[in-house]
Amino acid sequence: MKDLKLTALADRGKTIVKTGKVEIGKGLVIIAGPCSVENERQLMETTQKVKEAGADILRGGVFKPRTSPYAFQGLGLKGLKLLEKAGREFDMPVVTEVLDTRDVSWVCEYVDMLQIGARNMQNFSLLKEAGKANKPVLLKRGMHSTLHEWLNCAEYILHEGNPDVVLCERGIRTFETYTRNTLDLSAIPSCQELTHLPVLVDPSHGTGRKSLIEPMCLASAAAGADGIVVEVHIRPEEALSDKEQSLTPGEFAAIVKKVRRLQEFL
Repeated sequence: MKDLKLTALADRGKTIVKTGKVEIGKGLVIIAGPCSVENERQLMETTQKVKEAGADILRGGVFKPRTSPYAFQGLGLKGLKLLEKAGREFDMPVVTEVLDTRDVSWVCEYVDMLQIGARNMQNFSLLKEAGKANKPVLLKRGMHSTLHEWLNCAEYILHEGNPDVVLCERGIRTFETYTRNTLDLSAIPSCQELTHLPVLVDPSHGTGRKSLIEPMCLASAAAGADGIVVEVHIRPEEALSDKEQSLTPGEFAAIVKKVRRLQEFL
């Protein structure tokens, strides 16, 4: 990986990415919220619960890259306005996924952090546009991507002048079918050896199974992750997307307690 300029910057120390009042790279940051913003009541109730449980940053999808064109695609601008309202009301920074270069500038008006999802990891035009934005970027690993490919995509953002990049391991596609993806926890120490960027883990997409999210959150923390990203819905059985992997507020609260307790011993 000698062609990666970011490896040469590792000697300067770890990058701390600030979004709102939250500093990613210091301690364990918890990002939580619904897969999709569906309506105001759903979002406000979920936000209140994750805030009370100890989440630091609110996540919510308003543009949904779905496998089927007939699946729920998100609320778009209406959803952004709801996210902004929820973040302001509960004093939480907000992160959402952006899909199109044409949307980057105006999405930045409503949220504190941009997410580039797994399907867009190698959308180089989008990476460049995010690199020009004055917002931190959460870059998820592509489902078929090596570490080298993932880090080079981060390099695209850095190269455009945006130093605030956060990596997120969310599982890769393998021959295993029991889980939605295969969560590569070795990516945490590997990326920390190779870069100065914070590394988060998304056990929700990484496993796709509610029963596995708690142990993978604990394993991520034990492996040295800078944070976790989990999907929480006030009523998961009614969720318009990813209901199988969405936690109830009570399940999320229990995980937060265990993860925070584990952090005391690390």
